[in-house]
Amino acid sequence: MNSAYDKPSNMHFMQYTRRSRLNYRPFRGVPVISMDNLDEGPPLTTRQVRILTVLKEIPFVLPFEERVVVFQGLLLNNKVEYQNPDSHFMVGSNIHITIRRNYLYEDAFEKLSVENEPEIRQTLRVHMKSAAGLDEAGVDGGGLLREFLSELLKTAFDPNRGFFRITNDNMLYPNPYAHLIQQNFAAHYFFIGRMLGKALYENLLVELPLAEFFLSKIIGRQTEVDVHHLASLDPLMYRNLLSLKNYDGDVVDLGLDFTIVIDEFGQTRVEELKPNGANITVTNQNRIEYIHLMADYKLNTQIRKQCYFFKQGLANVISLDWLRMFSNHEVQVLISGAEVPVDIEDLKKHTNYVGGYTPEDPAIDLFWTVVNDFTDEQKTKLLKFVTSCSRPPLLGFKELYPPFCIQKVSSSDRLPTASTCMNLLKMPVFKDYETLKTKLLYAIQSGAGFELS
Repeated sequence: MNSAYDKPSNMHFMQYTRRSRLNYRPFRGVPVISMDNLDEGPPLTTRQVRILTVLKEIPFVLPFEERVVVFQGLLLNNKVEYQNPDSHFMVGSNIHITIRRNYLYEDAFEKLSVENEPEIRQTLRVHMKSAAGLDEAGVDGGGLLREFLSELLKTAFDPNRGFFRITNDNMLYPNPYAHLIQQNFAAHYFFIGRMLGKALYENLLVELPLAEFFLSKIIGRQTEVDVHHLASLDPLMYRNLLSLKNYDGDVVDLGLDFTIVIDEFGQTRVEELKPNGANITVTNQNRIEYIHLMADYKLNTQIRKQCYFFKQGLANVISLDWLRMFSNHEVQVLISGAEVPVDIEDLKKHTNYVGGYTPEDPAIDLFWTVVNDFTDEQKTKLLKFVTSCSRPPLLGFKELYPPFCIQKVSSSDRLPTASTCMNLLKMPVFKDYETLKTKLLYAIQSGAGFELS
C-alpha cells in the first residue's frame, strides 16, 4: 500500500481544501521549530519530530494562515542571529547605505552586492538623496526600508530595464535575451533574487505579478516546468503545438524538423532542439517528443541561467525549503499579498492617532464613516495611498509596521497627504461628510509619490 507521501501534490491540495472547509486545525499551537536547528537546544519530542516531517513532506495538510505563522516564526528565529531586536534602531549590527533617488537601482546594485555586503540579513538602514543631490528628511526606523525595497524591486522588474518581460496575461518572467543587454547579467539576477529575498525576510509585501512557470522553477523541487505553462508565455505557440498533437493527417507533410528559429533583436538564427535536429523530420511517431522539446526550449533552456542565478540570490537570504511549504500561488501571496477586500474594522482596530486626534474625535468618527462607505476599489486606493501597497498584511493589520496612523492637520483647506514610509495619513479637520469624502477621494485617486514629507 502506498503511503501518504507517495500521493501526488494535487491530492494534498484537494485534501487540504476539504479540511479547510471544516475549519481543520491539526497543528494549532505548534511551537515553531526549524529543521536546521535539530542539534541545538533540548531534544525534540516524538510529536515535534513528526510535525517537522509533515511540514517538510506534506505541508498542505496545514492551512495556509498557519503555515504563514510557521514561516514568520522561522524568520524571527533567524533574525535573532543577524538582528538584535533589543538594540535601539540606530545602533547595532546594521548596514547603512546612501542612495540617490534618480539612480536607485544602480546605487543599490553596487552598494548591496554580495561582495560589498555579504550578509544582507542584517538590519538595513537607508538614507536617500533627492534628484537635486539634497539629503531627504526622515529617519529610517523601518518604514523607509519598506519604501526603498518596494521601489527598488519595481524598478528591477520593470520590463523597460530589460531583465524581465511580461507574458500575454501580464505576468513577469526573466528576459531570455538579457545576456545581450547586460554582459554581467548573472550578477544582476543574483542581486534581484537577493533583494526579493530581503523583502520576504523583512515581511514586506511588494506587488509583483510573477509568472507561475517562473515561480515553479524558483520554488519547485524540480527545475523543469510543464508544457501547459506555455499557454501563459506564448499562447500562439501553445495552440499550434496542441493542433500538431491532434493533427489527423501525415505530420511529415507539414515540413517540420527538430529546430526552432530564434529572433534576437531583428537577427534570426536556427537552434537545434536535439543533436542533428536539422536533419530529423517531425513525424506522427515523434511529434510528442517535438512538442515537449519546443516547450522545454521556451520554458527552460532560454531562461535556465537567469532562473539559476535568481534562485541562488533568493536562497542567499531565505531557505528554499521554507518556501516549499507553499504552492506557487501561495508564494505569490507571500510576495504580494492576497487580492482581498480591505477589512476596515480590522484597520480601525489597529490604527494609531497623533497630533491631537483621538479615537473618539468627531473628525475621526466621520473619517471611518466615509471610509466604510467606500467601494472596495476605493478602500484599496486609500491603503495604497498611505502604505504604498494596496493589499493588506497577510495576518491582518496587527502585522503592519509601522502601524497605520492618522495625524491631525489644523488647516481644513488642505487635501489629505501621506508619508508612505511611516504609513501616516495627514488629515485636516473636516466637519462634514461630503467635504471629507470629496477631498479624500481626490487625494487617493491623484496618487502619491515616494517623497518624504
